[in-house]
Amino acid sequence: MKPLRTPLAGLRVADFTIHAAGPFCTHLLAQMGAECIKIESRTRPDAFRKPHAVYGRMQAATFDQVSANKLSVRLNLKLPEAVALAKRLVAVSDVTAESFRPGVMKRLGLDFEALAQVRPDLVMLSLSSSGQSGPDSHFAGYAPLFGAWGGLGWMSGYSDGPPVEMRHVMDHSAGMHAALATLAALHQRRRTGQAQHVDLAAREVASAMIGDALVQASAGEQPQRPGNADAAMVPHGIYASNRPDRWLTLAVRSQGDWLALQVALGRSTTDPRFASVGARRQHREAVDDLVGGWLRDCDADDTARRLQAVGVCAHVSWNMQDIADDPHLRARGALAEVSAPGIAPRLAVGAPARFSATSDVGIRRLTPALGQDEDYVYGELLGLGRAQRDDLEAREVIF
Repeated sequence: MKPLRTPLAGLRVADFTIHAAGPFCTHLLAQMGAECIKIESRTRPDAFRKPHAVYGRMQAATFDQVSANKLSVRLNLKLPEAVALAKRLVAVSDVTAESFRPGVMKRLGLDFEALAQVRPDLVMLSLSSSGQSGPDSHFAGYAPLFGAWGGLGWMSGYSDGPPVEMRHVMDHSAGMHAALATLAALHQRRRTGQAQHVDLAAREVASAMIGDALVQASAGEQPQRPGNADAAMVPHGIYASNRPDRWLTLAVRSQGDWLALQVALGRSTTDPRFASVGARRQHREAVDDLVGGWLRDCDADDTARRLQAVGVCAHVSWNMQDIADDPHLRARGALAEVSAPGIAPRLAVGAPARFSATSDVGIRRLTPALGQDEDYVYGELLGLGRAQRDDLEAREVIF
């Protein structure tokens, strides 16, 4: 059977998103085959095009991970002619996505009501820190704040330590929720023909992840920060091995797992504190001390293999080099080698999903240079002649 086109082939996205959360949403759609046209300008390029020392490297690595497969055009949205061109692009697109602070798109003349005039069945995504309405809608935010506002940061970390700053996990979680909501709106439009404005607040994505803690709080209990512990499984955590910075992640689900763990490690205990699941729950710290002592002299990789062989959930806590070298991820295409003229081949993170009837899902081209695709977008798609474009560039409308 001849493979079908990608799942979202034929879908076009006018992408006004910036930074990480919004661009990750449209990046996911692009990996599924959507034609995603990113709108920037020379004076205000996406901030993540710039090198970020805060991420540990003076290269735009963050931009790479949210903008592969996308097309790029320049528009100086401070000028009315550029706004008019943006509306023409929206009119031939299925989705418009933005992630500015609420009110920015309205000031530009590109809010939902204005764009619905040029695309009556518009699906528009607005992703912001606190949503388009409500008393906090004007607040600025970025990934660590989303987790802080939503309570996820408070519930992450050790019980005797501070809350944990949630960085990329929040941006990407918000982006995934936004992609799902966008596809749901598209499905509804297919059935009804109705326009839809999707309003997604990143802080609410964080709150959605702590439902059990909210239930406890509503019942008058004080939720406790669990660290690496689990309410049901003991032992459960990350343990040191005989090599520095080589850690074993372990989850013992049942009494059978506990007995299998001892056999695999060649260890045993008759301490009544560890004799049953209930007893171990009551003596978590003692269990951790015991198991930590057993594993401290073990090779993490070999131990993980032995535990997996007897059905105990265990694995080394991999570093990035482990992942880059993993033959399983390469065999499945989760890590793909990409290249471009003048750029050495390198690994990129592909789409996690596999489709039986199509094979072209994932990274198909590298991150675009600013304005790289204007011949196609302005020339072929919008029908602007070379002389028109030269004039618009000279007047810094396309800039």
